[in-house]
Amino acid sequence: MPILVVYNPVCGDCTAEHFFNTHVIPRLHTANRIPTEIIRTRASGDAGIETLRFLNRHKKDVTVVLGSGDGTLHEIVNHLAFTTDVEDDRAIHFVLVPCGTANALYASLFRPAPLEETVAYRLRSLEAFLSASTPRLLTLSLTFTSDPLGSHRALHAAILKDSEKLRKEIPGIERFKVAAQQNITKWYASHVKLLPIPSSGVVLTYDPEKGDFVPFGSDENGSALDVHGPFAYFLSTMNVDRLEPEFRINPMVSKSPPTGASMDVIMVRPQRDPTFTVDTPKAREKFAEKTVAVLTTAYQDGIHINLRYSLNGDISGGGGNTVVECFRATDAPQG
Repeated sequence: MPILVVYNPVCGDCTAEHFFNTHVIPRLHTANRIPTEIIRTRASGDAGIETLRFLNRHKKDVTVVLGSGDGTLHEIVNHLAFTTDVEDDRAIHFVLVPCGTANALYASLFRPAPLEETVAYRLRSLEAFLSASTPRLLTLSLTFTSDPLGSHRALHAAILKDSEKLRKEIPGIERFKVAAQQNITKWYASHVKLLPIPSSGVVLTYDPEKGDFVPFGSDENGSALDVHGPFAYFLSTMNVDRLEPEFRINPMVSKSPPTGASMDVIMVRPQRDPTFTVDTPKAREKFAEKTVAVLTTAYQDGIHINLRYSLNGDISGGGGNTVVECFRATDAPQG
């Protein structure tokens, strides 16, 4: 099977090239898996363009050994998804080498073991590819999001956008926390229609008492669900349960893996707080303290999805409305 090696030299802390030259490429040669081609990306868009060119030169299944963060992988997938030049029955196998800042997908698939040496951890996907006669393959799901008005630029998207401005100043994961503080008092007025999962015909919602998803009530459109903002936080996830190695934003991806055409949506809506009365700058600042406190518990193995409001607006493990809502729905009409 042809092997394409692609690495992004400016992702994360800019050490991908050194890591590949020191560890990845020598290991491939030792295992007699000589790369067919090695690509060092030079500009935004290179990874997707070069991967497509490689596919067009090799009309068969291929393996891509990718050294990057989530952004470069996303770039490749987007480029391939929106081209008509790739044969539908082609298998593209990705071997991930985490070189980015957060590496959400890698951290979700390969969780660090206690005291595991850093280099060994970063090579786990590569070693799985090299050591098994028939490597265990995981299928990744794709979803298409269309938001032409930019109305769903809630907290998570704002963090990603603004954290890029901090990359040179703060190359590590701390820049996400700085960007969060810059956006924490912003709310986003919008609404989302969640469509029923084809296999069950309903939208599911997480129930802390059951510790699992349960059917949500239907609206006038059948089993679709309209959810209205404002939103303080909004995120859809499919393949990952965390956005950083320890920030487990959606533990249900691993606790109750989705099946079929579905995705999970995580949201925080300020108006669920029983003490909410009117949208003012002071009210946003006060709610921001709760948002920080709740989302911080995502670092505690994702316990934030179990937190609820008391009648006086305090946050605890039981009582009233959940602070964080977690839905499982589909991303497109079926049929």
